[in-house]
Amino acid sequence: MKRALTLLSIILLNLVSCNNLEKTSKLKHANNLIDIKNKSICTKACIAKNESSELSCKLTTPELQRRKETLLKKLREQILIKKELENGYAYKFEGTDSILDQLSEFIKTERACCDFFIFGLSISGDKSEIWLELTGPKGSKDFIDTEFGI
Repeated sequence: MKRALTLLSIILLNLVSCNNLEKTSKLKHANNLIDIKNKSICTKACIAKNESSELSCKLTTPELQRRKETLLKKLREQILIKKELENGYAYKFEGTDSILDQLSEFIKTERACCDFFIFGLSISGDKSEIWLELTGPKGSKDFIDTEFGI
């Protein structure tokens, strides 16, 4: 009889322990889902860094003027929201493929001439919006205001 009670006690302890473990596991899973909903999966560990910190444009004046007159003008007209960031700006655009192509071209051009920038694109899968983050070292905001007018 004593053995049966001991065995029954062990079984009950295991059941309670398993139940608590399952609840803890469900709680951790729920917390992970909340984190995914409210935070970017990409943390500071996977954000691009830049070794260049010199604020200078490597395009000649005629090249810069042509770019300002074409691509920058098109982008400027399509900005829906502009948010000031600590080290730059974030711009919201419609999520169309055309704007995505323009932003890609803008980034490729700017990487060639202004290598101090860090570019971030956040693109919704349902094509509702695109965010461009344009950041850099101290003085980048003034550079963006002066050179791009966006």
